[in-house]
Amino acid sequence: MIKYRTLRERRKLRQRFKISRVSKGKYRLLVHKTNNHMYAQILDKDTKNTIVSASTLSKDIRDKLKYGGNVAAASLVGQLVAQKAKDKNISEVVFDRSGFLYHGRVKALAESARENGLKF
Repeated sequence: MIKYRTLRERRKLRQRFKISRVSKGKYRLLVHKTNNHMYAQILDKDTKNTIVSASTLSKDIRDKLKYGGNVAAASLVGQLVAQKAKDKNISEVVFDRSGFLYHGRVKALAESARENGLKF
């Protein structure tokens, strides 16, 4: 029986290959989730540096939440990362879900980032 982590790693590698073909000079919005927290960061493809980051552990969000592992927390992280990206004049990114399925918290983060000005 194949474990969940192995399947997620396969999805991640398959998706990163597709992203590398499509994203010519675009930034990458990387999402990671754990049971208790949600993380998002925008990476530069060429230098591989983090330009913008947000998570449920950020001071801006931590005070507003009781629990960081739900859809409401994910949408706040998406909103915060989009606002920080606007401040850095980033409007277009490629969405990298890191092998996680596109539903629930990952979908909430993506939709919130789109509503606040990021295009992907």
